[in-house]
Amino acid sequence: MKKVNAIVFGVVWVVVLMGSFAFAQENKDPEGCKDHPLFTRMPNTDIDLCKYSEFAVKDWYDPDTQGKTSVKVQGKYYYNAYRTQKGFEGQRSTLEITRNYQNAIKKIGGSVYERDDSRSYMKLLKDGKEIWAQVYVEGSDTINIEIIERGPMKQEVTADAKFMADALSSAGHVAIYDIYFDFNKSDVKPESEPALKEISKLLSDSPNLKLFIVGHTDKVGEVDYNMKLSQARADAVVKVLTTTYKVNPQSMKAYGVGELAPVAPNKTEEGRAKNRRVELVEQ
Repeated sequence: MKKVNAIVFGVVWVVVLMGSFAFAQENKDPEGCKDHPLFTRMPNTDIDLCKYSEFAVKDWYDPDTQGKTSVKVQGKYYYNAYRTQKGFEGQRSTLEITRNYQNAIKKIGGSVYERDDSRSYMKLLKDGKEIWAQVYVEGSDTINIEIIERGPMKQEVTADAKFMADALSSAGHVAIYDIYFDFNKSDVKPESEPALKEISKLLSDSPNLKLFIVGHTDKVGEVDYNMKLSQARADAVVKVLTTTYKVNPQSMKAYGVGELAPVAPNKTEEGRAKNRRVELVEQ
């Protein structure tokens, strides 16, 4: 009899395990979906849908102005839709979920604009990164999170040396938009390599050509700070060209003019993006 009971118990235990496994499988995140490092997920929720784009542009209410202004934010885009697991529905209010995410980003220095109980816009500047987030809760059991890591589009088509030479010949200067820096920093990023190669080729093909390497910023920040930042960036470009690409240092001089020579209004993100640039100017 004991043996029979043991067998019955074993069968029941297997059934329980199979049921648990089936439940886990039902609530498994879709392949390739994962939490963004900015937020952990609410307990007893699973990712129902996720999207990722290397570059996107979204309209965002600015938390720093409490939603009085909106901006176009561009960069790497992440979207996760979370669903409450079966058996846990309706246990949290919409406001409770919203405030959880708000408090999480406030604790690490972020700002928040609560448009209503179900939707919040958030912004975080940390470690040289600018991250924007939107949390929208539907009926307390669906949580939509959009995140943009602000940054330039990866430029896959680079102005070549001939284009630069033609622009210098016709206009005396040419703007280079595919030399990249982190936010508020002057180190030249590795993805600037294609543009730097073309500048070095330009100077190699024209040994008598002498250039000013001029750094420009947008109008965000104080004038004096932007002047220093643009000078530091211009210096960094010259340094990389002379050390890595062996360009004759006598053929270049670095200058920073900050926000003093805009090519577009600074009122929009598109305009500010055009103003953040490095220019080659013929001496």
